[in-house]
Amino acid sequence: MADDPRALGDPGSESFRVDSYPFYLLNRAVSRYNVIIEAQLRAIEIDIPTWRVLMVLGEESPRSIGQLSKTAVIHLSTMMRIIERMMKAGLVERAPDAQDGRVTNVILTDLGREKLAAARKLTAPLYRQVITGFSQNEFTRLLEMLNRLHANLG
Repeated sequence: MADDPRALGDPGSESFRVDSYPFYLLNRAVSRYNVIIEAQLRAIEIDIPTWRVLMVLGEESPRSIGQLSKTAVIHLSTMMRIIERMMKAGLVERAPDAQDGRVTNVILTDLGREKLAAARKLTAPLYRQVITGFSQNEFTRLLEMLNRLHANLG
């Protein structure tokens, strides 16, 4: 059992090893990625939370603030502050939902689309670098496993 990486990654195990703990490895990768991306995004005067919102809205705009919060994995109160900042910068607008006036939608502006295009151009080379050496099957499997980890937390 000691050779089973699941046991080595179990914080309750006497044989626990941090380098076998999946959440340490995930955080390590995300932290490193964010350090690099943050420096790149600074060149176009946006931060990581703004970039995340732009990426989500680039997929579908408008979106409700609640949908944005969930999809971008940002607490609702924090999302409200990010949206305010983005509105002041002219990247997004807010409008009531046509079907439910209680819901506020966030809409990407033309300037927001320009910033999104610039951010995608800046971040694409790092993405390509990060997935180097992964076959299509390996990458598909990685996505499946990450989604399974997420589902298991539900």
